[in-house]
Amino acid sequence: MSNEIGPTKAASSSVSAPSEIRAYVLGIFLGICAGFIQARLDFLLLTALFVLFSTMLLGVLYPRKPWRWVFVVGVFVPVVQLLAFVVMKQKPYPTQVYESFLGFLTGFAGAYGGAVIRMAIRELFGK
Repeated sequence: MSNEIGPTKAASSSVSAPSEIRAYVLGIFLGICAGFIQARLDFLLLTALFVLFSTMLLGVLYPRKPWRWVFVVGVFVPVVQLLAFVVMKQKPYPTQVYESFLGFLTGFAGAYGGAVIRMAIRELFGK
């Protein structure tokens, strides 16, 4: 089917394992940065925009299975919030705990938006 998001089976074999590992490392790094923004600055809008940008970038670079970038980036926001509580004794308010999970919402929009952008570029320019 040509209307699917992501490369065809022949094109997916061109994506090498080291390239995928680099993508996951980049996603983990961006997720830790998003978690740091949430834990230190406690600015939900900035965190949400950073998660949106990060997952969109990963969705454009690696459009196959864009949902995975939501979890790779988004899971680190609550994890870093928890580490800030345990290590730095930074006590979060209950709303901060719930806010840390809102990155998943913008993450889905970014990841699938990035995959659609990649599909549009491929259709328009043949790249």
